[in-house]
Order: sequence, then C-alpha cells, then structure tokens
Amino acid sequence: MSAVATDNAGDGTRALIFALLALACGHMLSTLLRTIPAVSLDLMAADFHIEPQALASLTSVYPFAFAAAQIPVGAAMDRFGVRPVSLSLLAGTVIGAIASGFATGPESFAVGQVMLGIATSGMLMCPMTLAAKQLSAARFGLWSGAILSIGNIGMLLSSSPLAFVVDHYGWRAGFWISALGGVLVALAVFVLVPRQPAEHKDESSPLSQMIEVLRLGLSRPLRGLIALALVSLATSLVLRGLWGGPWLMEIKGLTRVEAGNQLGAFTLAMIAGPLCIGMIDRRLSRRRELVAGTHMVGALLLALMALGAPHYAVAILFGVPVMPPQYDLVLFVLIGLATSAQPLLFGMSRQLVDAQTAGKALAAINLAFFLGAALMQSMTGAVAAFAGLPAVLLFMAAALLLGALIFLAYTRTA
Repeated sequence: MSAVATDNAGDGTRALIFALLALACGHMLSTLLRTIPAVSLDLMAADFHIEPQALASLTSVYPFAFAAAQIPVGAAMDRFGVRPVSLSLLAGTVIGAIASGFATGPESFAVGQVMLGIATSGMLMCPMTLAAKQLSAARFGLWSGAILSIGNIGMLLSSSPLAFVVDHYGWRAGFWISALGGVLVALAVFVLVPRQPAEHKDESSPLSQMIEVLRLGLSRPLRGLIALALVSLATSLVLRGLWGGPWLMEIKGLTRVEAGNQLGAFTLAMIAGPLCIGMIDRRLSRRRELVAGTHMVGALLLALMALGAPHYAVAILFGVPVMPPQYDLVLFVLIGLATSAQPLLFGMSRQLVDAQTAGKALAAINLAFFLGAALMQSMTGAVAAFAGLPAVLLFMAAALLLGALIFLAYTRTA
C-alpha cells in the first residue's frame, strides 16, 4: 500500500514538474517578445520613419498593458484555473506577435504591443500560482527562482540568435518566429498541464480586487518591498530589453551580432543569478541584507558602465577616449548577477502577510515589478532624448539605489 502511495506521489511530482516547465516556457516566450527591440530598435525606427528614442518610448505601451492586465488575469485564474487562462493568453500572444510582425507604422505597432502586453501578462503568474498552490514554502522559494531562470532563457534567444535573424531576415522575422513558438508552448500546456477545478474562488469584482491588491501593496509591511520591486526588475529588463543594444552599438561601436553576444552573456548571468542568489540566501539566512546589498552593488556597476563613456570619469581616469567593450562585458555579467535577487521579494512577501492574503501579496509584488518596468521604459526614453545614453544608465543607477534605501528603511522592524 505504501509502495503504491509512493509511486503515485512520484508520478504526481513528475507531472507537476512537467506542468511547471511547460508554463515557464510561456514566461520564456514573454521575455523574448519583450526584448526584441534591444537588437532591432534602429531598424524598426527607420522602417517606421521615427526617431529611435521616440520608438523606445512607444514600446513602453507593452509593459503598461502588461501591468494593467495583472489583476484581471489573476482574478481569471482564481475563477477558471491556471490551464484555461494560460491557453487563452498563449492564443492572444500568437495573435499579438503576428500583428506586431505585420505592423506598417508606429500606430499599428503600438496596437500589436498592447495586445502582446495583455496576452503575456500572466505568463509568469501562471507557473507561480500553480507552484504556490502545490508546493511547500521552502520548495516554492526554489521553484520561483527556477521559473525566473527558465523565463530569462527567452532573453538569451533574443541576443545573438535574434541578432543573426534580424541581420539576415529583418526585424519582423523575430515576431513571426515568436508566434510559432507560442503555438508550440500552447500545445505543451494543453498536453502537460492537468485540468484542475479553480480553488478559493474570489467572487468580488476585478475593481475591488485591484483596490485590495493596491491597499495591501501600500500597507506598512509591504511598502519597502514594493519600492524596491518598482525598480529592481525594471532595471535589468530595460537595460537588457531596450538600451543594452543601442549602448553597445552606438557608444562602443559594436556590430549587431557582437552586441548580441554581449547581451547573451548578460542574459546567462540573469539565468544563473536567481539560482545562485537562492543558494546564498539559504546559506546566509540574512535575506534583507542580501537583497539590499546586491541591489546597491547593481547601482554602483551601472554607474561605472555609464562613466566609461567618452569624456566621462572612468574613461578619463584610465586615459582612454572610451572604455573598451570588454569593460562593459564584465559589468553586464556582474549586473546580471547582482540584480537577480527579485525572487527573494516574492519569498519575503509571503513571510510578511498571513496565508489568506499571500496570493494578493504576490500579485502586488508582481504588479510593482512590471508597472516599474513600464515607468522606467517610458522615463528613460525621455532621458535618452534629452541627455543621451550615459544619462540613461546613471538615471537607472540612481533609481536602483533609492529603491534599496527605501527598502532598508521600511523593512528595519519587519
């Protein structure tokens, strides 16, 4: 009897792992689509006859739509379950990718980006929700890092491989390939994610749920976490997904594929980072200090990258016109590792609230992550147009440092 129970438990664990992997591939597709402009912004801007900085600001409609859809998508998961919501979102992702690939100007491209923002809004929360419901708190912490790491592989695909595709087949091919990927992920979810009845249904309206999530996010226990979440993921996503490519091509003179190689190394660090940070966290058991310290180091590294530009302090200090691309490569890798502590904010939120509000706390953190990315993307577009790319990096460094300081101030007594 016990042997049968053990076999059933083993089968259940394997089925859960495959389901989580299938859903995490949806998050991978989301990060791929979000970061396509990093290696194709100049070509897209030329195609649409607008300035790259203007297009950069326009692409912020994606994360704004993404953030706005978080609560309704979360409510849908409560009402209908993870599987049907995930399949619906993947269908929308395929349609949005095709629409973006066929865009003829900034207006039609913006429509495609809004569609993609809404459709990919639940790609992270689908596996997170399934993991949170099925796993213990300790295993959830491990899997939340693994889900983010798997998702970041999408940014690896949008580095050198996408640069090669863009050079040979144009920027639109990136969206068409993503649409095909969406079909494949949907098939995997259809086969591997089990049909489960929705649990703990919340019959309140999406508006009241939004108000409750916002109230919880602004409450004293979570305020510091929200402040850091607003700038944490935003910094790495906006650097990797938007400004990293232009920085390397315009300031450092690299080709598109060379820039893609460096962004690939940055992405590898972002893939390994959450798992490494998770292991360090378990060894140290000083989560607050680890989260704050890594983000402060990330701010310093961003500032050092900016100051390596022509006529800036680090280049002048070393007596060179501009710091070589190898300098940026090292900094990209270190920034990728230093800013990989985001999963720990999910874990901290679960520790700071009771079980009944844990789901809404996760939603508040997730909303802050992507609302922050939207705000950072739109603001850095204005900064780039006004003061140039070094100022963009300095702006992000200052935002990251401020977020870490607010986090320390509000979590002092938590």
